[in-house]
Amino acid sequence: MRRMTRTGITVAAVVTFMLTGLSFGKESLKKNDTIVFLGDSITAAGVRPNGYVTLTSKAIEKAYPDLGVKVVGAGISGHKVPDCQRRLDRDVLQKKPTIVLIYIGINDVWHWNRNRGTKKEDFEAGLKDMISKINTAGARVIMCTPTVIGEKTDGSNKFDKMLDEYADISRKVAKETNSQMLDLRKAFMDHLKENNKENSPKGILTGDTVHLNAAGNKFLSGLVLDALNVPAGE
Repeated sequence: MRRMTRTGITVAAVVTFMLTGLSFGKESLKKNDTIVFLGDSITAAGVRPNGYVTLTSKAIEKAYPDLGVKVVGAGISGHKVPDCQRRLDRDVLQKKPTIVLIYIGINDVWHWNRNRGTKKEDFEAGLKDMISKINTAGARVIMCTPTVIGEKTDGSNKFDKMLDEYADISRKVAKETNSQMLDLRKAFMDHLKENNKENSPKGILTGDTVHLNAAGNKFLSGLVLDALNVPAGE
């Protein structure tokens, strides 16, 4: 449904405009591109029938059926940047990607609960190391910021401050490595400020404060498709 705003602009057009500002350095897909989604349990669940990786893959196939784009999910539960570094060759480079979307950071922050988080300097160095190896292999990177651990919008989620700090590191790394940035933390928080008026800790985009529910998977898929210059359709 195409609902009109008071200015005569469709809601779809407004959403497209808003999403465009969340990433930079966008390039269009090419024939036989291979996209690898590198991440943690959020991405591991993303390959389920209604997960964001699957939704993204289906949208690409629908929009560009003749390109032969291959989509690979490489998410493993509990993983942090050092874990992704160790399996980069096996799970990413050996797939011969042309595009690698790195969506990592939640466990690097969250695991401070168990004194097993990733220090900021190691988080930054690890991201730079992976991007260097991916670029050397001939692929480009879409660098994502970590999203949320709790959906409250008043700054009272336990890890809000750390997530902001680690998101800043991801942004810095993207800029310094000339990688495309997809600012998921900003997108999620902006969406929650508009749609979580009751300041609920979960239920808008996540089912458990971290892992995506159906709405969250659709929302994230839309952001990724925008970063890939792919129309999201209805």
